[in-house]
Amino acid sequence: MTEKPQGRTRRTVLRVVGGAIAASAIGVAAFGSISSAALGSDIHSSLTIIAPAAAGGGWDTVAREMQQAQRANGLSANVQVVNMPGAGGTIALGNLSLLEGQANTMLVGGTGLLAATIQYGSAATLDDVTSLAVVFEEYDVIVVPADSPYETLDDLVEAWKADPKSIPWTGGGSFDQLVVTDLALAAGIDPVDTTYISSDGGGEAVAALLNGTAKAATGGYPDNIDQIESGRLRALAIVAEEPVDGIDIPTAREQGYDITLANWRMLAAPAGLTDEETAGLTELVEDTLATDEWAEAVERYHWTDQVITGDELESFLVEERDRIARLYEEMGQ
Repeated sequence: MTEKPQGRTRRTVLRVVGGAIAASAIGVAAFGSISSAALGSDIHSSLTIIAPAAAGGGWDTVAREMQQAQRANGLSANVQVVNMPGAGGTIALGNLSLLEGQANTMLVGGTGLLAATIQYGSAATLDDVTSLAVVFEEYDVIVVPADSPYETLDDLVEAWKADPKSIPWTGGGSFDQLVVTDLALAAGIDPVDTTYISSDGGGEAVAALLNGTAKAATGGYPDNIDQIESGRLRALAIVAEEPVDGIDIPTAREQGYDITLANWRMLAAPAGLTDEETAGLTELVEDTLATDEWAEAVERYHWTDQVITGDELESFLVEERDRIARLYEEMGQ
């Protein structure tokens, strides 16, 4: 394991503290509202879905698409979405862990939230809540500007190996940095030698590419599709286990780089629920996924169906936690 540089640790702590302070007022207010609403309510009459980020992001989109599908099909009479941003989603996770036994609240999470609990060493983890289901996967693409000299993934990796500092990468979040780390390991590059410029969302990452600040990027396919189709960005690979229907981009695995980390999304509920309550919430999620409205969202956002529940979900989360923790160790964090 690589020793963690003290400067980087301090910067990480400062980022976390800053995010926590900025989100605290929102988090406390929203938490109080959820606590009051949850008492004595049935999930079919009242449900709160927490998006652990600001409006407009990926987690918020999932929450609002679920809200729309549930409302349109009468699955719950009163569905509200509460945004609770901060510290990579761990503020929302911590608040959810305090709602023990309250069965009409769900939290949207996924790879990024699991990664944040490791990166920030948060007190609350997924072990402190009731994981219900993984609902879909979204895949990253590796892109470069259209005028880049790198025509293929091999071209990019060869230049990167020759001089790791000469290829600054960017991405829209912590998950994207994990993908860069995974690719570095597959290519035989020490991730600590890699330059990664963190951007605040996919739009900022694309701007960094186009203005020359970064030379390559990873980001969700939905965030990059418009730029790829317009010809402003060149897609070199999609990070998926196998080719994706409807997406004419070769996988990194097909090109000899065995990286398959997916940005999956999940739903969780507070701990302390009865078996009947957990089953009821899981059934509500499954009924939501079966609606036409949800199917339209899957197509619109280019999500890939991947539903995991029960014992399989527990095993999946353990494997993903170990995998992500290993990547952070390789990054020196």
